[in-house]
Amino acid sequence: MVNYTEAPDGVSGHGYFATTLQKAVGLARKNSIWPLPFATSCCGIEFMATMGAHYDLARFGSERLSFSPRQSDLLMVMGTVAKKMGPVLKEVYMQMAEPRWVIAVGACASSGGIFDTYSVMQGIDRVIPVDVYVPGCPPRPEQIIDGIMKIQDLIGSESLRRRQSEEYKRLLNSYGID
Repeated sequence: MVNYTEAPDGVSGHGYFATTLQKAVGLARKNSIWPLPFATSCCGIEFMATMGAHYDLARFGSERLSFSPRQSDLLMVMGTVAKKMGPVLKEVYMQMAEPRWVIAVGACASSGGIFDTYSVMQGIDRVIPVDVYVPGCPPRPEQIIDGIMKIQDLIGSESLRRRQSEEYKRLLNSYGID
């Protein structure tokens, strides 16, 4: 099992610890995620169970749910997303401050699930970039926690300059996001 609160690589001695700024910022970011739940169906119920006392998502620094996009850095899309909701989801994503990450929770958010119809979006990655996919219909709370741990790994190892890279700008441009 990985210890997510251990200090990053660095030099330590009696009364001091030195590391790189990137590693210190990564450690702080990954242990203080403010998720914005965008729950539309049964996956949202499983997320509620994940936030409860039995599974306790607060262990991972995510106890402060934010229902304002401007005060969150992790968008958790859970459940079926209709095509008419696509522009709303994109607007919510664009209102979030950088750096921002996205988790698609469940089969419906990831691929449309069993709803292969004209009105259901076949995956939210058609309107916004997704960092982590959590499979299941609906996924168990353990799977959601695993998705949070995967996003923490990504956040902790992400370069501070990644968001200014040309590759990242091209990715956002491919979604029509400036």
